[in-house]
Amino acid sequence: MGGVARRPVAAVAAVVLMAEALGIALLNWILGLMVDRQKMSMGGMDPDAMSTGTWVMGGLFGLYLLFCGVALLRTALRDRGPGRLARIALISCAVVHGVLGALTVGLVGWTAFAYLMVVLGLIVLTLLAYDERREPGTAAQDVPAPPGDPGPEPV
Repeated sequence: MGGVARRPVAAVAAVVLMAEALGIALLNWILGLMVDRQKMSMGGMDPDAMSTGTWVMGGLFGLYLLFCGVALLRTALRDRGPGRLARIALISCAVVHGVLGALTVGLVGWTAFAYLMVVLGLIVLTLLAYDERREPGTAAQDVPAPPGDPGPEPV
């Protein structure tokens, strides 16, 4: 992928992840309110503990997605690959979207699956476009052969 297309892909992925962070946090806040107001309980667990757990989980997952979105936005603005911590977070975010996509297909439907796979694709495409091992604009054939390698045989 050339340097021209990778910045917009990273920027779109950042916006999508930030919107998803907001959506996840809002959804968990609403679910926590429902559990709290209806005094729901599972297995005898305290309803207050369940609603608090829902709010905390939604907040943490929202912050995680927001961090990944900010890392992608920073990558797009600087046009340099993410650092080690950001790369690890983005890889784990891609894995989470893959697993959630596999679970979502049966529970929610194909539309949610398609959304999660698009987000997964944007994250992976950004990670591959900003590969640490090569500089922008260099192709694999431009990399010199290792010492002791005679190179390709003449035809």
